[in-house]
Amino acid sequence: TVASAAAALAPSVGALIAARAVQGAGGAALMPLSLTILDDAVPGDRRGLALGMWSGVAGLGVALGPLVGGAVVEGGSWQWIFWLNVPIGVALVPLALRGLRESHGPDGALDLPGLALAGLGLLGITFGIVRSTALGWGSATVLASVLAGLVVLGAFVAWERRAAEPMLPMRLFASRGFSATNGVSLAMFFGAFGSVFLLAQYFQVAQGHGPLEAGLMTLPWTAMPIFVAPVAGVLSDRIGARPLMAAGLALQAGGIFWLSRDASPAQSYGSVVVPLIMGGVGMALVFAPSANAVLGSVPAALAGRASGAMNAIREVGGVLGISVLSSVFAANGSFRTPLEFVDGLRAAVPVGAAVLAAGALIALLVPDTRRAGAEAEAARGREEPIARAAAELAA
Repeated sequence: TVASAAAALAPSVGALIAARAVQGAGGAALMPLSLTILDDAVPGDRRGLALGMWSGVAGLGVALGPLVGGAVVEGGSWQWIFWLNVPIGVALVPLALRGLRESHGPDGALDLPGLALAGLGLLGITFGIVRSTALGWGSATVLASVLAGLVVLGAFVAWERRAAEPMLPMRLFASRGFSATNGVSLAMFFGAFGSVFLLAQYFQVAQGHGPLEAGLMTLPWTAMPIFVAPVAGVLSDRIGARPLMAAGLALQAGGIFWLSRDASPAQSYGSVVVPLIMGGVGMALVFAPSANAVLGSVPAALAGRASGAMNAIREVGGVLGISVLSSVFAANGSFRTPLEFVDGLRAAVPVGAAVLAAGALIALLVPDTRRAGAEAEAARGREEPIARAAAELAA
């Protein structure tokens, strides 16, 4: 909230970037911890419903974002994009302080070396990926940055394997449910967000619509999670996350490929509604079940770290997808004319669809989350008395 106000008041581009960095740090803390608090607040047999509602509310934000942003850009100044956050944050901070129950993990110290290694490694990879669009994948800057990031992440893994209180215990990846679900998340954010980055501009650049109108036209996609995610959350408890995630990724792959094949400056809006709905329903079928599968595959004491790892992997997938698809777009098209934009879109978006299809295959590797969830709940029941005793001793 403070960073949003600072961004709105920024006197220069440098100050705006600094404020955005702080805003990003706040968001990075909020997203995984909201899942952790939610997991702690509800019994295991209602986790799917709670995560479905969480995903539906997040979907509401996704649906409102393009509409509100488009209205602000068309009718006011860009600063209002940030001012709109301030009253919401001011209202929510006291509610969070009063209404959220605190919980703690088993470790008594921060893994500062692990934090530094993970942060520097991800920074190197992300910086290289982002710069690849402008410099090319073969440039010395991109290759050196990505290689250095991979080396540092290798050092992070080595440190975590021997740390007394690791930030991210490597044993989590021995769980097929944890590893496969994170592979699904990486594929979805790569394919979906890389494609949406271009498709969101399609209505404006190729078809000449304004920002607000373009936001309204994407509602068949962005509004679907509001209605479908709560149902998907409930179903993930009943039939498991695997079929829902596989179906969701397949729907996204089909919808995105359909959109790319029919794209043209003269395309009618009616012809894009069905593939947009397919993409939105597909996203909703993955959000809550993937969170349920990850949280259900780890002990309660590790829920915070599992949630944080999942969110980090998702973000890396989104950055990678946007950069790779933007590079393919730049090699085959441009923003100069509607026809050139469509040429780039037709070349880039099928790459995202292929990654989503690969994600659907990865989803088939996720074990039956109903059985895994029951085993995790039994383990949590054994852990709770120990955790309470440890908390009393620490107090």
